[in-house]
Amino acid sequence: MVNKLLKDATKEQIKEAGLEEHYVNHNVSLFYTSAAANPFTATYIASKGDPIADLYEDIAAEEKARATYQWIIDMSDDPDINDSLKFLREREIVHAQRFREAVEIVQEYQGQKKFF
Repeated sequence: MVNKLLKDATKEQIKEAGLEEHYVNHNVSLFYTSAAANPFTATYIASKGDPIADLYEDIAAEEKARATYQWIIDMSDDPDINDSLKFLREREIVHAQRFREAVEIVQEYQGQKKFF
């Protein structure tokens, strides 16, 4: 999606879009950052080692991604891009639902007496 949007952009358009620093460092290639331009780091991946806590962390991540996709859709006027973003937003909703189901399964299992 990013490559499609930037492939024919002129240097002036890149500057106008506020992407000059990104272009200088990475051309039009992808370089994962937050909306505040903080580079991706593995510290964004939280794990407690407790299945319930970790699943709730996963649910939160999916819901944050869903919200972000919605906000991007709200900012965009490109119907083709919005269609792609709507698909991704719906995918996050399904992922969150599956993680919620997994929480129920794990909670049910934890309450069972274990025989070895």
